[in-house]
Amino acid sequence: MSAIRLLVLGAVRLHGRAHGYQVRNDLEGWGAHQWSNAKPGSVYHALKQMARQGLLVAHEVAPSTVGGPPRIEYEVTERGGEEYFSLLRSALRGHETKPDVLAAGLGFAVDLPRQEALALLRQRLAGLEAWRAEVVRYYDPEQGPEQQGHIGEVMDLWVHTSDSEAVWTRGLIGRIEGGAYTFAGEEGAAPYEGVLAPDTED
Repeated sequence: MSAIRLLVLGAVRLHGRAHGYQVRNDLEGWGAHQWSNAKPGSVYHALKQMARQGLLVAHEVAPSTVGGPPRIEYEVTERGGEEYFSLLRSALRGHETKPDVLAAGLGFAVDLPRQEALALLRQRLAGLEAWRAEVVRYYDPEQGPEQQGHIGEVMDLWVHTSDSEAVWTRGLIGRIEGGAYTFAGEEGAAPYEGVLAPDTED
């Protein structure tokens, strides 16, 4: 699974309709160009590709005020919305999710109801715990990696990774259970208030 699809669908969906520069501006404002493959060229390519796939519809609008050809605005289709939520749920539940995909999922987690987001994160936690249990069938972290030569360092890395990710996931679950953030269907501040880039002409 690629983070760019989730990021682009989510960013377009936030605006209702958005042109490429808006999407790029949002993602750069979130630092996504640093921790994912959401580089400018990838963003525009993803928009065009998902429009061809029927996940987005492209609207040609008036030319930019700074000149140039008519600007294209994109809107998420019904099928695109289904794809978006499928990618979002997969990003949050998977214990093997790549860091950029997990980060993208976290960025849009508030589009889900609070209890659903919690259930997905608990699935992730259960997966991490099962993965660790499988590793320690063959490796005793109490004895250290030297027991199995340098390959033991690989298993030691897996144990430490699963432990640290489980600690972080439990912390996030606790914060969400404690009322942090505004999730779909809840009253209060808009979930994305203050995190969208201003609508700037390209």
